[in-house]
Amino acid sequence: MKAATYQAVGRRKEAIARVRVTPGEGKIVVNKKPLLDFFKRDTLRMIVEQPLEVTETIGKYDISANVGGGGLSGMAGAMRLGIARALIEADESYRPKLKEAGFLTRDPRMKERKKYGQPGARKRFQFSKR
Repeated sequence: MKAATYQAVGRRKEAIARVRVTPGEGKIVVNKKPLLDFFKRDTLRMIVEQPLEVTETIGKYDISANVGGGGLSGMAGAMRLGIARALIEADESYRPKLKEAGFLTRDPRMKERKKYGQPGARKRFQFSKR
């Protein structure tokens, strides 16, 4: 019999992460690459592993994620949300810890759109009196 697989989706900025959590020995794979190869910065790796640390499940689950869109920071944030959601699917008792840590909240901050008649979202062209 195949081990139970728990799936969830996480989003952050323009990034979307489809996460699969399976009981295992703690391997994390992102876009078919090991976590260390995909996220080179320690801070990004730390962000991805935060839900596992809070629930004390490091080494209990194998995680496979398919991430796309946005940049590396957004991808890490999307993975964090996806992992947290998948862990709750696996075991509902993790919910209070994850909720208190703030890992179940979808970060709504998005890039502000560029406005017409100006060079960016907020920047204005230089004012000329004459």
